[in-house]
Amino acid sequence: MSDLGFCVHGHFYQPSREDPITGEIPEERGAFPYKNWNELIFSHCYLPNTELDNFKKISFNFGPTLLNWMEKKYPEIYTRIINQEHENFEKFGVGNALAQPYHHTILPLANKEDKITQIQWGIEDYKHRFGHQPSGAWLPETAVDMETLEVLVEFGIEFTILAPWQADAEILDITQPYWVKLSDKKRITVFFYHQELSTQISFNPMTTINADIFANNFVMPNLIHNGDPKKSKYLLLASDGELYGHHQPFRDKFLAQLMNGSLSNKNISQIFPGLWLKENPPTEYIKIKDKTSWSCYHGVKRWSTGCDCTPNSEWKNYLRKFIDKVSEIVNEVYQTEMSKYTANIWELRHRFIDVILDRKPKVTFIRQMIGPGLNISEELKIDNLLSAQYERQRMYTSCGWFFEDFDRIEPQNVIAYAAQAIYWTQQVSGKDYLPELLPLLRVVHSHNNKLNGEDVYRRFFERSNIMVQDA
Repeated sequence: MSDLGFCVHGHFYQPSREDPITGEIPEERGAFPYKNWNELIFSHCYLPNTELDNFKKISFNFGPTLLNWMEKKYPEIYTRIINQEHENFEKFGVGNALAQPYHHTILPLANKEDKITQIQWGIEDYKHRFGHQPSGAWLPETAVDMETLEVLVEFGIEFTILAPWQADAEILDITQPYWVKLSDKKRITVFFYHQELSTQISFNPMTTINADIFANNFVMPNLIHNGDPKKSKYLLLASDGELYGHHQPFRDKFLAQLMNGSLSNKNISQIFPGLWLKENPPTEYIKIKDKTSWSCYHGVKRWSTGCDCTPNSEWKNYLRKFIDKVSEIVNEVYQTEMSKYTANIWELRHRFIDVILDRKPKVTFIRQMIGPGLNISEELKIDNLLSAQYERQRMYTSCGWFFEDFDRIEPQNVIAYAAQAIYWTQQVSGKDYLPELLPLLRVVHSHNNKLNGEDVYRRFFERSNIMVQDA
């Protein structure tokens, strides 16, 4: 192995756009001639990158909900992606794919139990698909705090990737991995990606027209001139995976040439982070800045109170307050009712991933976790409570707050999932929660039209009632 290493990390993810009632993605006119955006981006990006064997060469993570869709719709391509990663694991004992928290939740804004659920669900999904424990995990939007890192280590994660400005240090050598000290003498490794080059490949198409020029003029100089010349050096670039073929046409071919040809005659190991760590563990410690991310210089305000990244975003604060209120209601009923059956109510939710992954039928799961002797009415109640918890997790998906206006499908889906969580909770409690939610819903509105949160909530909640009556 060379003492110079290089890798590109691709974060492959699409917002969960499934209708919470039908489970299907509705037709999206903006994706024409394709039925929806998943289909369009699959054609532009996931398919060609698979055919070019790029998932064998790069470091990558896939959103679990995206892989679930792909497994159902395009099982052959899904299997090829899994197999490309598995070749590396079989050869090196470590894979080049990273796990991801299940619903792309901004974890610094979550409580600890939600952090555990999202991380455990993501790791179990990874193991279910790739067949082995992940060594690393990609955090949604690289949003981080110390508690999140603690939970990652608790579940066996060895490293994550962050932006350089998330390091709490005056001097940072991005060619070196670092230890972050945790409680009880635990620690985790952090790689920091190269900011300038990652920005170039993401937002300057002129930079990535020719992979050979990029390798000679950008990669090589940064590896040679950055960092301590006496140490092995590792250069990591990171971007959205959809960049390669969708956001920028033909960049799937750029990526293939960069990883397969442009650097082949250079004394550089094209090596993914988990494998680099086997021979180059960190030698220094660093602190990280809590509640920071890679796509918002205002920390995590983009997904909470709103910030200047997206003008006219006060609706985000109102949406967050509404969602937090729904969360409070759902959890209160869950704790009250589920405590009658088990003392381990949160462990029950953490392990619900077995049902999500179809490893166990829901009835079998409930009987195994709670014990024998439940009648049909009790099983239905527990079913409803767990269904509400699933929707409660889903309503925190980060995409609901990422864009500028409420009229997009992502924030509307957040309210749709919240309406479904309240529906299942109401089946158990018998209480009408709409009066206390209305004041919060009415102030969530679009700047582009008259759409508001109440309209969206009523539409999905009423559909839930109709679907049950028709069943």
